[in-house]
Amino acid sequence: MDIVKSVVRYENWLEKALQGDVNRDDIGEKHKKMAAGSFQFLRGTYWRWAETINEPKVCPELGRAPQVLCVGDIHVENFGTWRDADGRLIWGVNDFDEAAVMPYLHDIVRLATSAVLADVPGITMQTICKRILEGYQAGIARPIPYILDRRHKKLRQVAIVSESDRRDFWTKFDPELIRLEMEKEEAKAPEKRKRSKVRPVTSMLPQFRKALDAAKPNASIKFEYYERTAGTGSLGRRRYFGVGEWLGDLVIREAKAIVPSGWHYARNTKGTLSCELIATGKFRAPDPFYRLEGDVLLRRLSPNDFKIETEPRDKKAKADKERESHRLVKRSAVINDEALHAMGRDIAAIHRATDTKNRIVDDFPTHKTTWLLDAVRRAQAKVEGDWRKWYEHFHAGASAEPKKTRRSAKAKKKPAKKADPTDQ
Repeated sequence: MDIVKSVVRYENWLEKALQGDVNRDDIGEKHKKMAAGSFQFLRGTYWRWAETINEPKVCPELGRAPQVLCVGDIHVENFGTWRDADGRLIWGVNDFDEAAVMPYLHDIVRLATSAVLADVPGITMQTICKRILEGYQAGIARPIPYILDRRHKKLRQVAIVSESDRRDFWTKFDPELIRLEMEKEEAKAPEKRKRSKVRPVTSMLPQFRKALDAAKPNASIKFEYYERTAGTGSLGRRRYFGVGEWLGDLVIREAKAIVPSGWHYARNTKGTLSCELIATGKFRAPDPFYRLEGDVLLRRLSPNDFKIETEPRDKKAKADKERESHRLVKRSAVINDEALHAMGRDIAAIHRATDTKNRIVDDFPTHKTTWLLDAVRRAQAKVEGDWRKWYEHFHAGASAEPKKTRRSAKAKKKPAKKADPTDQ
């Protein structure tokens, strides 16, 4: 099945899974992001990765690895910070929407592939793979969370929120500032107005309001409710937040629709929603506000609870991203020796939580040193091939050609030569 048919099929399934409660405009936004480049395409198409990664010409060997509860939709922009129950600043994976039991090597290959597709000058595919594997090995040996208050200075520098970041955050979530922004847009000519990333709620299914009200730190708080557009892979699913004053300032809670992992979708299997189970695993210092209520995921929003995203090279794309995320960094800040090592280590700690029989501990050393490099080359080729077909479909009739990543261009010049998760 080609990528265009795959997108249609998945979105039909998504609409059915959400009982028709999808945001069509956000799906259009997702299609646009998918066409922007192979890096964003990977972020927006986890189900496609799950469909194709074990194909004979991609990475069939990954399917033979031991299975544990995995992140699934892992990539270099799927890390961020939060405060744990003791108020400590924690860094690590902070999006588990696609979590499922699968062969553990999939997470390693997908993370490395995303780092390669990010196309950061000065770091090679070989270095990316080496650093992630070194981190993973360290995480197997000593699975612990990343607590930034005293250690990990370089990661802390990326994660600490500046005054401008804090100001930008509240610009997006303060009801008074939201109203001012809406008034500014309304004053513009219709053709110059931007679609708002935050919109007052006109209607909301009862489960979302019930979940948001239950998440209030105090029942007396009066929430104003908004729907917002954010993310890439989850675009199309409803995402709401409630904001209200408590003890002199604002508090925010977000509710997002959750559907079964794309891993189960691709295999037509019935799996449980595992995001809360993996987020609160044995070796995590979890966000105490992260919890699943039925098929609604709840979390706190604050300047200290955020996903660290990277700046697109395109100025318009960067400005658009700034409207939905309050923490953007240069790609080199999260794709470097230390950060890649930390990512590999954090994933290993996540995997170890359900590796009750030490299967990955025994399996990991058996792979030859070049296994990840070989797998990433094949995975990259598959992702870029799908992206080019999607780009052509999305821009049908346009004269522009998709931009090649530096690595791809070089390659062209070369001569042809909620149960026990382990039982799911």
